Amino acid sequence: MEKHVKKGFIFRKYEAPFQSLFDKLFEIFKELITHTSGDFEEAIDWLRQLDVEYKLTDNSYTIDDFIEDLKKKGYIRVELQDDGTSGTAITAKTERAIRQQALDQIFGNLKRSGTGNHKTKYSGNGDEQTGEFRDYHFGDGLERISLTESLRNAQINNGVGEFLLTENDLVVEESKFKAQMSTVLMIDISHSMILYGEDRITPAKKVAMALAELITTRYPKDTLDILVFGNDAWPIAIKDLPYLKVGPYHTNTVAGLQLAMDMLRRKRNTNKQIFMITDGKPSCVREKDGTYYMNSNGLDEYIVEQCYNQAQQARKLHIPITTFMIANDPYLQQFVNHFTEANQGKAFYTGLKGLGEMIFEDYETNRKKKIK
Repeated sequence: MEKHVKKGFIFRKYEAPFQSLFDKLFEIFKELITHTSGDFEEAIDWLRQLDVEYKLTDNSYTIDDFIEDLKKKGYIRVELQDDGTSGTAITAKTERAIRQQALDQIFGNLKRSGTGNHKTKYSGNGDEQTGEFRDYHFGDGLERISLTESLRNAQINNGVGEFLLTENDLVVEESKFKAQMSTVLMIDISHSMILYGEDRITPAKKVAMALAELITTRYPKDTLDILVFGNDAWPIAIKDLPYLKVGPYHTNTVAGLQLAMDMLRRKRNTNKQIFMITDGKPSCVREKDGTYYMNSNGLDEYIVEQCYNQAQQARKLHIPITTFMIANDPYLQQFVNHFTEANQGKAFYTGLKGLGEMIFEDYETNRKKKIK
């Protein structure tokens, strides 16, 4: 009797993976603490409001219980404020958790690698084995000789009766150089980054945190320096990113570029690049006497010419600049186009959506080639 096998799909109601109430609240808390620039009390106030609206907790586990668990698990600590009162602050453990969440959100669940360095197409006396062999040449190090393959050649070429190994039997395994990249990420913290009801600084912070986590976990031989620029420019540590705020500043792009190039001059890596996240036009430069020349009305020729000069200087140093313009303003495209042409770099005109993916893809692409 012939059997008929029925094929098809069986649909079941989706059941979310089990997650404790602490873990659920912690996911929300990490998002809130990023938006509040590390202000714990404000983040908890927001969390309590969300709890009232969406019933996140129950009688068996409250927001106060969550706070106690944060203390026990080492995510927060009590510290002395500047005014002498005590307050609650997040710890380095939380900062790391925030960076990891940003990485997951922006770049997806990337597989981590212990050594994690990108490859280039150049073969030679590199530091990563390719699995391919070639004849031994004078000058090759003895440690690069493949003993197994060389002995095999000796047996084939000279027979097994009386062992004989000659230079013609020796082979070495090919290797490739690993491209190491030094990156400076410039973040605009001028006042326009929070104007017009749009929070632009938080996505920029998330990108920086995700990029930092990516490099430290997947590409540990790379370097990432982060600087912010307003009226002036100054470096910030990775651990300071969650606390980054916008100030009442103009946009001194020239100062940011000068500091970025100074940072990269001290790096030994051949591959160097600058990523610049900004939403506005340059509106400020610092004069030699220490005073500031500012003009927020239109594109000031005196200011933009100095930006173009810095772009050309970076090009002479073989440092490409990739500009991520997160404001959709056609008026500013003229400046960005000329700036990019002067540097022979790249520019992306984007809103906030997709910013992280663009930076990640460009970072990956640049690391797979020699920048000359």
